[in-house]
Amino acid sequence: MEQNAEMVDEVGADIEVAIVTETPFELSENVAKLEKDGKTYYIVGTAHVSDKSVQEVEAIIDHLHPDTVCVELCEMRYKALNDADQWQKLDIFKVIKEGKTLFLLANLAIGAYQRRLGAELGVKPGAELLAAANKAKSVGAKVALVDRNIQTTLKRTWANLGFWKKAQLMWAIMDSMLAKKEDQEELDIEKLKEKAHLSEMMAEFAKALPEVHGPLIDERDRYLISSIEEAEGKTIVAVVGAGHVEGMKRYFGTKVDRAALDELPKPKGFWKIAKWIIPLIILSAFSYGLTRTEGGSFEELLYAWILPNSIFALVLTAAAGGKFVSQITAFIASPITSLNPLLGAGMVVGLVEAWARKPNVEDCERINEDVQSLRGIYRNPFTRVLLVAVASTLGSALGAWVGLSWVLTLVAS
Repeated sequence: MEQNAEMVDEVGADIEVAIVTETPFELSENVAKLEKDGKTYYIVGTAHVSDKSVQEVEAIIDHLHPDTVCVELCEMRYKALNDADQWQKLDIFKVIKEGKTLFLLANLAIGAYQRRLGAELGVKPGAELLAAANKAKSVGAKVALVDRNIQTTLKRTWANLGFWKKAQLMWAIMDSMLAKKEDQEELDIEKLKEKAHLSEMMAEFAKALPEVHGPLIDERDRYLISSIEEAEGKTIVAVVGAGHVEGMKRYFGTKVDRAALDELPKPKGFWKIAKWIIPLIILSAFSYGLTRTEGGSFEELLYAWILPNSIFALVLTAAAGGKFVSQITAFIASPITSLNPLLGAGMVVGLVEAWARKPNVEDCERINEDVQSLRGIYRNPFTRVLLVAVASTLGSALGAWVGLSWVLTLVAS
C-alpha cells in the first residue's frame, strides 16, 4: 500500500508539473517588465475602452498576486469613476464663480468622446483601471493612485498654450466629440496598444502640438514612473494607458521632482501686467479725450471702446443660445468688465444665464447622455449655461482687443 501511495504521489506530481508546463502564463507584448533594487515592476499598457484590456489586467493580477497595484488615476478621477451620482452634486453657480466653466466644458467633451467609443464597444471608459483596483483588493494587494491631479494637468496644459493654440485645441476636442465614428471595431482600439503604431502616433502628436505633449504626456510619464517606483512591496503591477509605457520606460530609474510637476502654473509676466495695462491705457485715453475737442474726442473714444465690446459679447452669447436677458447683460457688462481685471464678462453672464435657466438635478443626471451631440449640449440647461459663459468670455476678449486698437488709432490721429 505504501508503494502504491508513493506511486500515486509521483504520478500526481508528474501531472501537476505537466499542467504547469503545458499551460504557462505568458506576459503579452503589452506588458513591460522592469527590475530595480530587488523589486519587479510589470507595466501593463492598456486602451481605456478595451474589453481585452480588462481581461488582461485581471489575469495578470490573478497570476502574479502583487504586493501593490498602481493605477493611472488621481483621487479625483478615481472618485468620479466610482461615483455614478457625481453630476447631481455639481453647483453651477459655484462652477461659474470659481472660473471653471471652460475646464468643465473641456472635461465633458473629452469624456463624451471616450464614452461614445466605450458604448460602441460595450466597455465603460476606464473600466480596466477600476478592474485593476477591484482585483487588487480581492487578492490582498494594496491599491496606489499614481497619476497627477487631473486639474493640475489640465491647468499646466492650458497655461502652455497661446491664444490660437487654445482655440485650435478646443476646436479639435469639440470636433472629436461630435464627429460620427462609423464602423468602429474593437480591432482598431487594440491597435492603439501596438508599439509601432503607438510610437508613430505619439511622434506625430508631439510634432503637431508640442505645447500639449509636454504637460499632458511627458510630464505624466515622469510622474507616473516615479510614483510607481515608490510603491510598497517586491512585486508591483502598474496599469496605465499604452501611450505612456515607452516614456515611462525611458524615465525608469531617473530622479523626478514630483513637487515641481505638481505646481500650478503662474500667470505669464506679459499677461499678468497686460490685464492691468489695458484698462490703464483705456482710462488714460478717456482722460486725454476729455481735453480734446477734435479728432479722438471723449465721445469718439467712448464709442470706439463700447461698440466692439458690446457687439462681440452680444453676438457670441446669442450664438451660444443665451437667454435674451443674458444677451442684454453681455451687451452692457462687457465694456465694463473689460476694464476690471478681477471680473470677467463670462462670470456675470454665466450667473445670469444660470439664474434664468435654473438647471436642476435631472439636467445634471442627463449630462453624460446629452454631451454626445451638439443638439444635446444646447438642449441641456446645465451645459447650455457653461457654453454661454465661455462664449461671452471669448466675445468680450475679442471685443476688448478690437476696441483697444480702435481707441489707440483715434488717440494717434
